[in-house]
Formats: sequence, C-alpha cells, structure tokens
Amino acid sequence: MVDCSRAPVARVLLQQCLYAKLQVKPPESGSVAEWVEIQRGFIIYVCFFKGANEEIVPKMVNTLLNVKLSETEDGKYVSIVDLPGSILIIPQATLGGKLKGRNMQYHSNIEKEIGMELYSLFVTLCEKELATNARCAEAGVVLRHGTYGNRQVLKVDTNGPFTHMIEF
Repeated sequence: MVDCSRAPVARVLLQQCLYAKLQVKPPESGSVAEWVEIQRGFIIYVCFFKGANEEIVPKMVNTLLNVKLSETEDGKYVSIVDLPGSILIIPQATLGGKLKGRNMQYHSNIEKEIGMELYSLFVTLCEKELATNARCAEAGVVLRHGTYGNRQVLKVDTNGPFTHMIEF
C-alpha cells in the first residue's frame, strides 16, 4: 500500500462489526441526538496526512472495498462487497498522532479544509462503488458516515477483536 521510500499520506483502520451506531449530531435544547447505524460489516476509520490529495482516494476505496478480510459462515475470507456487508465511515484524526514524551502530537495531519474535501470524496466514491455492485444492492447494503471535524459517540458490537491498519 505505502511506498517505503515515502511517508504515508493516509491511514485507515478497518474494524469488523456485528452492529455499529454513531452519533452524528449531539442533542440540543428541544431536539434529540441524531444517529446513523449499520448491521454486520466494517467500520472504516480514516485519517489523511499532509501531502495527501485526491489522487490517493480511488486507490484507497478500491483497496478497502476489495481486500479479503470478511469471514463467511463457512470460514472463507471475502471482501466486504462480496460478503456483502454494510459500511460505517468515521473520520479519525487521532490515527495521525505521534507520541512525544507523554503527549500526543498531530503535526502530520492534513489541514482541516483539505481533509474535509478528501473525506467527502472518499465517502462519495465508496457510495458509488456500492451502488454499482448488484450483490450489495440486492442484499440491502448500506453505507453510513460520520461528520468531519466533530466529536462523535460510537457504540459497537464486534465479533473480534478483528481490526486491521492499512497505510497509503
């Protein structure tokens, strides 16, 4: 995924789940919190670093949707689109942290405006890929996503721990 001669421009954490629910808008006076949720599938946590641009996003989407990490009932590993399973995408700036002494620093993370654009493109390309996959459409696969730059509450039921980190 990542060329060893250069620093990564994105880091992604894939977590298999049986169910996930993400608060995308906190409760305000007179309103309740807004949530998105998925059933069996993957949570994709994504962080972009300085140097990332729109050229990396299609490669990320292709890799993540086609990597064989999902276990079927008969023990065979298939991609999330072949399973098929739902996807929850969460922007996760803390994946870019580096420990310095007893503190975390995030100097490698991309600027917020550019990160928001890349995150939106990532979500859009994932949605397009799932929409054009007949198996996903037939199975009622859903893609949900969090909001960039906001704190969000996450509730997850896993069948693991089954988590993988991939750098691009």
